[in-house]
Amino acid sequence: MIIMCPHCSGLNRVPENKMGAEPHCGMCRQLVFTGGPVSFNRAQFIRARDKSDQLLVVDFWADWCGPCRSFAPTFKRAAEVLDQQARFVKVDTQAEETLARELNIRSLPTIAVYRHGKELNRLAGALDLAQFTKWLAPYL
Repeated sequence: MIIMCPHCSGLNRVPENKMGAEPHCGMCRQLVFTGGPVSFNRAQFIRARDKSDQLLVVDFWADWCGPCRSFAPTFKRAAEVLDQQARFVKVDTQAEETLARELNIRSLPTIAVYRHGKELNRLAGALDLAQFTKWLAPYL
């Protein structure tokens, strides 16, 4: 399985039977799994979406958005629990306006699921942890 390092954006081949063994990046030597969500800019998001085999769960958010702030702890908790099954990514739509426009992000928060360069599903709005994990379950 090809997994992108959240620290240096290096691509790492990690055998599925070694996913729980705390793999380190071959380039920067840091842990590939962070135990929580990671913030990506446009270039990192595109590289992870297009080059990684890992499921990406992306929270498109903005600091001024109240529902985004209320959903943040739910997203963080899901990332802590499901870290090795999916990469949980936060993209600040204020900082990455071009990406948000390209992806047709029209309301916040928008949560989208990607695998092998394709968007599998998206939803707009904040959910509680039970609703979010239920929505996410078919993709894990």
